[in-house]
Amino acid sequence: MAIAQVIKEINASAQAVWAELSPFDAIQPGGAVESVVYEGSGIGMIRRIGMGGGVIIERLDEHDAKALTFAYCIMNDDSPLPFANYKARVRIMATSDDTCTVEWTGEFDPRGDEDEAIRTATGIYAGGIKRAKEALGV
Repeated sequence: MAIAQVIKEINASAQAVWAELSPFDAIQPGGAVESVVYEGSGIGMIRRIGMGGGVIIERLDEHDAKALTFAYCIMNDDSPLPFANYKARVRIMATSDDTCTVEWTGEFDPRGDEDEAIRTATGIYAGGIKRAKEALGV
C-alpha cells in the first residue's frame, strides 16, 4: 500500500477553508474534468467524474463538520487514475483564528509505477488546496 500526502498552511480560517473544500458536490467540469454527475446527498453520496477517457466513481464515506474532516473512496477498479483500493481523508486544523493547516492523505495500491501514482495523488491534493486558496483570495 502506498501513501500520498500534502500538508499546507493556509492564511484563512479553518471554517472558511472547510466551506471551500468539504462540499462533495462542488466539482465542476473544466480542465481535466470532462463531466461530473452526482447521486444522492450526504454520507454515501456518489460522484462520477469523467476524465481521461474514463470515469472515476467516488463515494463520500465521512463528513464531520465539527471535526472538519471528510473521507472518500474510489469505488471502481477501471478508473483512469493509477490507483486501486483508494481511500482519502482531508483534515483541516485551525492553527489560529485566521490560519489553518490542511492535511490531505490518500492510501492506495498503485497500478503501475508507485512513484508516478504518488505524484498523481499529490498533484490532485495540491490542486484542490490551491483552488480553495484562490477562491478565498489567499
